[in-house]
Amino acid sequence: MSDLNPCMTCGACCAYFRVSFYWAEASDGGGTVPVQLTEPVSPFLRCMSGTNQKQSRCSALEGTPGEATRCKIYEQRPSPCRDFSMSGADGQVNEACNRARAHYGLPPLYKDMLFHTSLDAATAALSGVQLPAN
Repeated sequence: MSDLNPCMTCGACCAYFRVSFYWAEASDGGGTVPVQLTEPVSPFLRCMSGTNQKQSRCSALEGTPGEATRCKIYEQRPSPCRDFSMSGADGQVNEACNRARAHYGLPPLYKDMLFHTSLDAATAALSGVQLPAN
C-alpha cells in the first residue's frame, strides 16, 4: 500500500470540471483566490480560468493528470476545491471524482481503500516534491 494519497498525483478533477464560486472569494472581493486566475461567469459568479470551456483545465494546475500534479494556489484555492472530496475519503464514494478519473484513464477509488496519509497531510508533506514551484 502506498503512503501517497492518490490526489497528489491525480489532478483529474482540476482538468475536468468547471470551478465556479461566489465572486467575493477572489482577491479583489476580499477573498484569497488570485483574481488574475479567474474569469467572470455572471455578475455574482466567477470561475477559475481555463475551466469554463469544453476542454476544461484549471489555470492553477501544474503537471499532467494521473502522473504528477500540483495546485499552485493550494492555500488560496476556492471553496469548490476545498469542498471536493476524493472518492473513498471518510468511507464515501464520490462519483464525480471517479468520473473525472475515468476521463483520464485512471481507476476509480473506493470507500474501502486505505491511505496512510490524509489529503491535507500529504499536501503539506509532498506538494513541494511533486513539481518544482515557480
